[in-house]
Amino acid sequence: SQFRFEAERFLWYFFTDVHSLSSIRVKIREQLHRGPVHHRPLRGCLSPCHFTHSHPCSSPTDVDECATNTHSCQPREHCVNTVGSFVCEHHVTCPAGYHLRNSICKDIDECVLQSHNCELGFVCENTVGSFLCNPKNKCISGFTQDSHGNCIDINECSGPNEPCSLGFNCINTVGSYTCQKKVVMCSHGYHSSPDGAKCVDIDECQMGTHRCGAGQICHNLPGSYRCDCQTGYQYDALHKVCTDVNECWRYPGRLCAQTCENTPGSYRCSCTAGFSLALDGKNCEDINECDKNPCSQECADIYGSYQCYCRQGYFLKEDGHTCEDIDECSQSIGNLCTFKCLNVAGSYQCSCPPHGYVMSANGRTCRDIDECKTATHNCSYGQMCYNLQGGFRCISFDCPHNYKKVSDIRCERTSCPSNSLDCQNSPARITHYQLSFQTNIIIPAQIFRIGPSPAYSGDHITISIIKGNEEGYFSTRKLNSFTGAVYVQRQVRKPKDFLIDLEMKLLRQGMFTTFLARIHVFVTSSNM
Repeated sequence: SQFRFEAERFLWYFFTDVHSLSSIRVKIREQLHRGPVHHRPLRGCLSPCHFTHSHPCSSPTDVDECATNTHSCQPREHCVNTVGSFVCEHHVTCPAGYHLRNSICKDIDECVLQSHNCELGFVCENTVGSFLCNPKNKCISGFTQDSHGNCIDINECSGPNEPCSLGFNCINTVGSYTCQKKVVMCSHGYHSSPDGAKCVDIDECQMGTHRCGAGQICHNLPGSYRCDCQTGYQYDALHKVCTDVNECWRYPGRLCAQTCENTPGSYRCSCTAGFSLALDGKNCEDINECDKNPCSQECADIYGSYQCYCRQGYFLKEDGHTCEDIDECSQSIGNLCTFKCLNVAGSYQCSCPPHGYVMSANGRTCRDIDECKTATHNCSYGQMCYNLQGGFRCISFDCPHNYKKVSDIRCERTSCPSNSLDCQNSPARITHYQLSFQTNIIIPAQIFRIGPSPAYSGDHITISIIKGNEEGYFSTRKLNSFTGAVYVQRQVRKPKDFLIDLEMKLLRQGMFTTFLARIHVFVTSSNM
C-alpha cells in the first residue's frame, strides 16, 4: 500500500570567481529520498573542478558537513551529505494505509495503485486509510452475495432476532422463511407454556385442584403435589386424616409455667389469679395488684396475691379491703385515760377536768395541780392551803380557851387550876390532821393511825370518834395496846368533807392523859 519513489532534481548554483569576477553555473543532481529534507545553502567557492582548495577558487572538493559535524540539523533530524551541501531529514513513520509526502502522512489509494485484494465480482472502493470490496451485482430480497459474488439464500431463522412470534417455530425456505405453530405434548401434572416451547409444572396448590383434606397443607411438587399435616396435627394412617396433637398431654409441665390448655392445632398457656402471662407466652409474671389501689389504706404485694393492712388505730374488716376506725375508748374502758377518752379517726385523745388537773406527758394521765405549791390558791392570810385531788382547801383553826398554839397544827393546854376537874379531863393536846381519798376507795379502808410517840412498855390506849361520824361512815379499831386506827366502813358515793374528832386516852404509869386528833377528811371524785 505504501510506495517509495526516487526522483531527480537539478539545482543550479551560480558561483563567482573572486579573482576573475566571472560567474559560472553549476547543475547539481540531487537524489530525493522519502522524507522531508532541509537544504542548506552552499558556502565558499565552487568550480567545475573542486569545491575546496588551498587557494581561493582553485581545485574545489566537497565538504562532508555530516562527518565534520558542521551541519545545523536539529536533534530529531538526520544529516545526509550532498555534493556541496547537506540535507536534514525528519524521521516520521505513517500508519498502514498512509505514506509520507512533504512531511505529511497522506492516504494511499489502494484502488488506484491496484494494491487491494478484492476478488472477481467485486469493485474496490477506497476509504480513508483502507478500502472496501463491493459486489458488482445486487441480489434480490432473501439472498446475499458470497465472496465470489454469487447470490446465496439468507437463513433468517439462524439470526440473533427470532422473526416468529412466541409459540411458533421458524422454518427457513429458499429466499424466505415460514412460522409454524409449536405443538408440545406434556405429561400429567404439566401444561405447555404460553409460547408452546416447553412444559410447565401445574401448581395444584395455588390453583386449588388438590385433594388435601381439612387440617392439611398442600405442597407443590414437580408434576404433582403432597399433602402434609399442619403444625399441631399428626397423620392418622388408619383414617387417612390429620388429627389434633394434644401438646399439653404429650409434654406435661414443659410447655407452660402454670396452666396448659389444648387448642386445635396448638395450645394456649394461662395463669392463675394474681399472675399474668409473660411476653414469651409461657411463663407467668406476678401481678402487682397494689398498683390498682384495692385497699382503703396500706397494700402489700405478695406472690400471686396481695394483702391489705391498716394503719394503727384501724382494723381490717371482713371484706379484706376496708379499714375501719377502732374505738379505743369503748374497747378499753378506764384503761386508756384517767379522766375522759375521746375517740378520733385512727386514735383517741384523753382529756382532764377543766379545773385542778393538767395532762401528763404521756397524754393519758391527768396530773393534779398542786395549787398550794404553785400559789394559785385563794386562801387568805392565816389559813393553811391543803391540796386535794383536783382542787384545794383553805383550813384555819384557832386554839380553844386555855390552849396555846405551839405549831401550825397543834395546840397545848395551859396549866389547870387544882380544883378544876373539867380542865384536867380536857385533852392535853389538840392536833389537826388532813387526809383525802376518792369515792372509789375499797371498803374497809384504813385511813388514819394514832398512838403515843414515843411509846413505852406498859402503855395502853383507848380511841373513839366523839364527833363528825353521825352518818356512820367511819369506825375505829385498836391494833395493839398502844396503836389505834380509823377505817372507812361505808362507801362514800360522792365527794364530801368531814371533820372528825378522834379522842385517844393514854394510860401510862397509872395515869390517864387525853389527846384529841381533829381530822379533816376530804372525799374527792374518782371520775375525773
